[in-house]
Amino acid sequence: MTTPLIELRDIEKHFGAVIALAGVSLSVHPGECHCLLGDNGAGKSTFIKTMSGVHSPTKGSILVDGAETSFASTRDAIDAGIATVYQDLAMIPLMSVTRNFWMGREPKKRVGPFNFIDFGTANQVTMDEMAKMGIRLREPNQAVGTLSGGERQTVAIARAVHFGAKVLILDEPTSALGVRQTSNVLATIDKVRKKGIGVVFISHNVRHAMAVGDRFTVLNRGQTLGTAKRGEISPEELQELMAGGQELAELEGSLGGTV
Repeated sequence: MTTPLIELRDIEKHFGAVIALAGVSLSVHPGECHCLLGDNGAGKSTFIKTMSGVHSPTKGSILVDGAETSFASTRDAIDAGIATVYQDLAMIPLMSVTRNFWMGREPKKRVGPFNFIDFGTANQVTMDEMAKMGIRLREPNQAVGTLSGGERQTVAIARAVHFGAKVLILDEPTSALGVRQTSNVLATIDKVRKKGIGVVFISHNVRHAMAVGDRFTVLNRGQTLGTAKRGEISPEELQELMAGGQELAELEGSLGGTV
């Protein structure tokens, strides 16, 4: 087995007296899609914010390429190749696809003593990178707000890949999408994985996770309930772990089987 691109060991995160994470471990290998599953309040958001440098863990360790490290900020995580695509996508709808793709990192050209944005290069790279992900834009200057939800997700993913992501954290990328758009995003994730990039797919949708996942880790109330490889666990078993099957059974018993 190769050295994980990133590994988190026994991560705890406390907010005063509140224990948001209580010893969560997860690793991501090159070309792997590791799905982190859990219901609302399970600790998924806190965990990915710890992985991406938003929070520092109270206890536990983070290893990148086998070397223990720490992230003082999101910039530290990005510099280490850990990129996060959040649900809000951090895009400006009225700006062009090209401007959203580059977001202040546009290539420059020098004319005399002045530096200008090289829009020719920026536009071509944007078109090429989107095409690699299966999206054929009409033109790079179209407003990103004219794209579908799935296409905007693909812009954000392509942007992260172009700027050197080794590990791509996707926060509920299919939660607000229709069937066709979801299919396109899942296909994009598969393309990213085949580039050797590790993907952390955060979701509460078991079917979407099973479509692309190689390993599955379930969180419940800030704790890891287990990690299974593809083929070792059924969708029904994953769903029961996420939903707290034992708790539901106890509640059903107490209500006389009416749940």
